[in-house]
Amino acid sequence: MNELAFTLRKLQLSDIADAMKLSSAEGWNQTKIDWKFLIENPENICMAAKYDNKIIGTTTAINYSNQVAWIGMVLVDKEYRGYGVSKTLLRNIFEKLEFCKSVKLDATPDGQHIYKKFNFKDQYPIVRMVGEVIENLPSVVDNDVLIESINPNDIPEIIALDEFAFGANRSVLIDFLIRKFPHKGWVLKRNDRIVGITLGRDGNKYHQVGPVVASCTADAKILISKALKMMKNQSMVVDVTGDKEELIDWLCSLGFVIQRQFIRMYQRINYFPGAIDRQFLIGGPEIG
Repeated sequence: MNELAFTLRKLQLSDIADAMKLSSAEGWNQTKIDWKFLIENPENICMAAKYDNKIIGTTTAINYSNQVAWIGMVLVDKEYRGYGVSKTLLRNIFEKLEFCKSVKLDATPDGQHIYKKFNFKDQYPIVRMVGEVIENLPSVVDNDVLIESINPNDIPEIIALDEFAFGANRSVLIDFLIRKFPHKGWVLKRNDRIVGITLGRDGNKYHQVGPVVASCTADAKILISKALKMMKNQSMVVDVTGDKEELIDWLCSLGFVIQRQFIRMYQRINYFPGAIDRQFLIGGPEIG
């Protein structure tokens, strides 16, 4: 195969339309708002591969408080695959992340073997499920808890709860989700203390529900039920941590179907493993 003389440079806000073409061509769920969130934060590292004045590939890394760098949006135009574009983008971005204690990502089964070549190790599986708007959703009730929309005063407690579950401080992400999609965020309180959260965002194809953090499956069901009741006029997607078999069965009973799987992976040492027993839905493979 002939060599391809492509170049690398930082992704810019003016590139969002071209980046959307790449993600939409793969049927991915990202919107222009998602791309803007990834690119506009100067602490993130977002790279583009360019050939013949055209963006042919992308890779992004969200900097979560210099603790975890989250890799996502590894995309290459189908016409230019097989030329080492994705490997070059990944090699470049990993070199730029030497300062970060841990690097993580959610890989497709096809991508898993590529990341193993970069010394990534498996952490746990994630199950992607999709469903339609649910009419007459069965109630999930617990009289000892209170579910409320998010108040600005709740945000520090939400960030702390998410950090415990995810393993690293994601205040930038939490702020983005609450600010842009306030109608998709809920807190579950017990004895005036927040014990669970659900956030979400609009998508190109689906409403994304997640992340969901809770102390038990029953609480996770209450939060997810509340989120689903607010969905209208679009299909839904949830990414469930693979150990939550009871939750997966419950979602299947509501009409959700398993679409695909991801593998959460980490490079170097997993300094920030999080508490998987508290993670029920992730926010999406590009944000963790």
